[in-house]
Amino acid sequence: MLKIYTKTGDKGKTSLYDGRRVSKASLVIEVLGKIDQLNAYLGILAIELDKEKEDIYKRQDELMRLASMVATYTGKLTPKTNFKINEKDIEEIELQMDKWQSELPELKHFILPGGNISGAKAHFARTLCRNAERELVALHEQEPLPEIVLKYINRLADWLFMLARYLNKGKDIIWKTN
Repeated sequence: MLKIYTKTGDKGKTSLYDGRRVSKASLVIEVLGKIDQLNAYLGILAIELDKEKEDIYKRQDELMRLASMVATYTGKLTPKTNFKINEKDIEEIELQMDKWQSELPELKHFILPGGNISGAKAHFARTLCRNAERELVALHEQEPLPEIVLKYINRLADWLFMLARYLNKGKDIIWKTN
């Protein structure tokens, strides 16, 4: 087995999948870190779920593919980008959201993050997703990424909002503005 440590990052640089060496403080590494943070938190959420666990695993796989696209993109998708997000992934997310929405009471007010523990964790995952999205947009403004990357991360945040509502079984905490 290879050692987990390589010592190549000891001076603040790391390698992207395509071989480029970049600062660990670079925006692309920040983006990849935010995606990783979201993915790790989804793993925590999956622990306490039953039937939705497979949905979370699917989103985790998609996030790994998204990170692969970001880590290898240099103006075009390279041969090393074996794993990609596609329109089918987004359509599946949208279909699931539509299904959940049809089963939930209509949302007429803003809601507060919370509810049961799983719902609250899904709300927190949504905030992590929005953090990743903001970083992706910043990177995209510097180094244009495929539009599907931004579309996917935006839709995933919507999916996490709907997941939270679904896990809370429609018993959302309404924000009372007095």
